[in-house]
Amino acid sequence: MALEVVWIRQFTPYLGTLVYAFAAILGLYLIANFAGSALYRNRASAGRIDGPARWFVLAWAVVGVLAVVPLLAADPRLSLSGITRLVLGIVPYCVAIGFLTPMLVDWWSAGDPDRAGRAYAANVIGCVLGPLLAGFWLLPLWGERGTLVALSLPLFAVGLVAVMKPARLLTGAAPGSTRTALAVFAVSTTAALTLLFTTRAFESQFSAIILRDHTATTIAGGKGTEKVLLVNGIGITKLTPMTKMMGHLPILALGRPPRDALVVCLGMGTSFRSLLSWDIPVTAVELVPSVPTLLPFFHADMRRVAISPRARIVVDDGRRFLERSGQQYDVITIDPPPPIMAAGSSLLYSQEFYEVVKRRLRPDGILQQWVPWVPGDDPMIVGSISRALHDSFPHIRVFVGLEGWGSHFLASMSPINLAPTAVLAARMPATAVADLLEWGPATAAETQLREVLSRAVHETVVAAIAGGAPPLSDDRPYNEYFFLRHYLRWVVASE
Repeated sequence: MALEVVWIRQFTPYLGTLVYAFAAILGLYLIANFAGSALYRNRASAGRIDGPARWFVLAWAVVGVLAVVPLLAADPRLSLSGITRLVLGIVPYCVAIGFLTPMLVDWWSAGDPDRAGRAYAANVIGCVLGPLLAGFWLLPLWGERGTLVALSLPLFAVGLVAVMKPARLLTGAAPGSTRTALAVFAVSTTAALTLLFTTRAFESQFSAIILRDHTATTIAGGKGTEKVLLVNGIGITKLTPMTKMMGHLPILALGRPPRDALVVCLGMGTSFRSLLSWDIPVTAVELVPSVPTLLPFFHADMRRVAISPRARIVVDDGRRFLERSGQQYDVITIDPPPPIMAAGSSLLYSQEFYEVVKRRLRPDGILQQWVPWVPGDDPMIVGSISRALHDSFPHIRVFVGLEGWGSHFLASMSPINLAPTAVLAARMPATAVADLLEWGPATAAETQLREVLSRAVHETVVAAIAGGAPPLSDDRPYNEYFFLRHYLRWVVASE
């Protein structure tokens, strides 16, 4: 189970952050584990496990190298699909563990059901402690590759004892070690060392800052406007004027001078920085502890901006922060992690979440909800998110992003009346205007605002709402579970 935590980080860059990625890892683990157990039981019931020491020793001799095969499967230089990498990386090890586990229980219990029960209880305790050890200590300290090696060392140690002194492990085992077992262990050890020194990690592709914590591995790389932020190998955001509009647009829709604002999902800090340009107190909430450390890499002035008495960064889950906070805000802007189907993202799109948001907005406050749809996404997902917003707030405005994808949803309990662009531009302080135009594409605030406001209500959103998608809720995370709806749509269409 500790290795499974490592696998999730190792294979996420290739499988993505969908719920089906974790399901694939868990499903393959269970199927392969069952296959190994069935193989052992089949051989045991057929009486073919003659000489238990031999089978025991050989299994322990190879399981160590199988534990480090993911080093090869996750090498970015291989041109393999995500699922192929996963099968190659974890199935051999899981089959071996499936074979070893009942063998160990049989050896320990010797037919005593009480001893067998204690053996399985010890296994359950290990299943609880293993992920905690890997997630909160080993991964932040040594990363995916180091943790994989560290977790494989006990397997090699037991394998060495099994090869050299099998009698210590199994009563009745022949003294000494067999030449076959020694040869297998030597080959396994050599193969493991070869994998360790010849394979590369996913982050080796980047000349970048790499930080690890108990939540994720974070990569910040690139130069100039091409800088990127990756969390567990997935691109989260980029330097784009659209993230600036996530801050400026809701403040302008407020229709009065703002008093404060909240950013949920900090990312590169662009929206946070844009809101601070209005000279108001701004709180930003970020789930990944390493992300705030990287802000100066993306914005040269962020060290000065972040220490402002008006700037506050909180490392917490955004929804949990809102549920526990007693403060109200004029503006709340939310930029959930892409893609629109990302696992867990429904918690920032659901009706229940918007009920929490409404308690933290002042009566005329504005919520800016960014929906990162791209051409080709299921329009019903956009419709489900839109329905949840329309059912939660009486007043909604929608504007497509400057790059032609994604949508800014503005929601409020009060009417949203946007003044003419010339009036809006005149309301902006000089620092906010400078921030708005920093990356263009326009050279005047009025022109840039006109470009955004001209993109009101995209036909994709209208069609999605009209399509009858259910409002997204905690109990029905419509955006996350799309597999059958997407891949069997031809069956549904024919009915």
